[in-house]
Amino acid sequence: MNLAITGGTGFVGGHTIGAALARGHRVLALARKPQPARDGVGWVAGSLTDPAALDVLMARADAVIHIAGVTNAPDRTGFEEGNITGTAFVRRAAQDRPFVHVSSLSAREPQLSTYGWSKLAGEQIARGAEGPVTAVRPPGVYGPGDREFLELMRTARAGFIPMPKGSVTSMIYGEDLGRALVALAEDLTGPALSAGQVYEIDDGAGGYTAAQVADAIGTAIGRSVRAVPISAPTLHLAALGDTAWAKLKGALPRISRDRARYMAHPDWSADSSALLSLGIWKPRITLAEGMAETARWYRAQGLLP
Repeated sequence: MNLAITGGTGFVGGHTIGAALARGHRVLALARKPQPARDGVGWVAGSLTDPAALDVLMARADAVIHIAGVTNAPDRTGFEEGNITGTAFVRRAAQDRPFVHVSSLSAREPQLSTYGWSKLAGEQIARGAEGPVTAVRPPGVYGPGDREFLELMRTARAGFIPMPKGSVTSMIYGEDLGRALVALAEDLTGPALSAGQVYEIDDGAGGYTAAQVADAIGTAIGRSVRAVPISAPTLHLAALGDTAWAKLKGALPRISRDRARYMAHPDWSADSSALLSLGIWKPRITLAEGMAETARWYRAQGLLP
């Protein structure tokens, strides 16, 4: 099968390409910048809003996995362009081809953040077009190749990590998510059991408390680590300070006000039972195993002592 993939140069996209190749598929991947040659992968130069490039991407595609999007932006317009307009262009180019849309668990609570609002809007565009389509809502995605947990692991070396008070959050290892996306694309070109559905996905645990996340990180770095609860008002104050500092540097804040509202929500647990019931995929990596692999990768890159 020929799989068209957007976001193939990113963390999740890289794992999805790897999973597709492992299953014997050929990949056609969109990229804004030149990429090194890779067996089984045909790179297509262009962006999400480049109709000509998208036509080339789709020309030989049997199915589409749309991963590309924006997770951080300076304003509402940035999220809209990356997660709504971009999706509309890709969906239009895909026509009636089987389509796997990567949304976000944040789409479950769109009122909390502009990011969540934009992901839900993109999801609705993807599901409103012709052809079999499935949407996937991942929670926090992590693993070797991603630096999302680097600062947290560095902080954990002091014996603690700050975590939103009373939070429960789900996680999924990047490689497991990539395999799931490919499995869904295969399903849509066959029995299409998943067509028309929106699936939450996680590592099967159904969510972790802050203490459980701290334990997994502590084991990974070889230290005893405790979670220090951070209240919602404190998160919002931190976001104000980080936003002001980032503005002075001409950069995007690590904790924006938008992200603070998202983080303060107490329940980001995912329920993957519906996806698991299809019998086409199951997670392989536990949180403890995944954090250990992530820490090893950070050390190998010289990022963590």
